[in-house]
Amino acid sequence: MAIEKVREYFRKYDMEDRIQEFDVSSATVELAAQAAHCEPCRIAKTLSFKVNDRPILIVSAGDAKIDNKKYKAKFGTKAKMLTPEEVEIMVGHAVGGVCPFGIQEGVQVYLDESLKRFETVFPACGSSNSAIELTIEELELYSGFLAWVDVCKY
Repeated sequence: MAIEKVREYFRKYDMEDRIQEFDVSSATVELAAQAAHCEPCRIAKTLSFKVNDRPILIVSAGDAKIDNKKYKAKFGTKAKMLTPEEVEIMVGHAVGGVCPFGIQEGVQVYLDESLKRFETVFPACGSSNSAIELTIEELELYSGFLAWVDVCKY
């Protein structure tokens, strides 16, 4: 199960105990906000795209949406999301639990500027009923991100 992969990933940093598992679904921004008792905008949703046949992840605020013009300017191609099947195979997590932790080799991670307005955010942890509260600095550290990008509107 992907949450075990994420738990193992955070175990290296002695942080696995910070993963929250809920009795309810956190598969959407709204459900995750209810489960984590926070505003929907503080859910760090991880979106999966294909750029030149390679998977990339963009972690953005829960209230942000991809701005196609900004995305194309940054990545040189139209925003094309992975199918649920591709996400599981190429990223290593199923839709509803996608996160930048414990992912397949070669997946590039980007953090969107929409997150910078928060002190802490709640990304998923590999399952549709999990999250972890991280500071922005911790998200930078543990996500293995390549760069901050500005590809969303909110």
